[in-house]
Amino acid sequence: MECRLGCGACCIAPSISSLGKPANVRCQHLDDNNLCKIFGQPERPRVCHDFKADKDICSDSDQKALDNLIYLEKVT
Repeated sequence: MECRLGCGACCIAPSISSLGKPANVRCQHLDDNNLCKIFGQPERPRVCHDFKADKDICSDSDQKALDNLIYLEKVT
């Protein structure tokens, strides 16, 4: 699955410990268009690099993706 540009769910729902980012808080590197300002940069956290869009998680809308990722964050 191709990532939906501007979704941003994977940059909001999960915690990103290497950045000190808690769950359900916008990443400091997410711009106003929900795009990562450090995408492709060496300082981008490994967890972000390793996340790949998947139909089961990202579903068919940005809100569903956010809901799914919030749920997964809570149960892990």
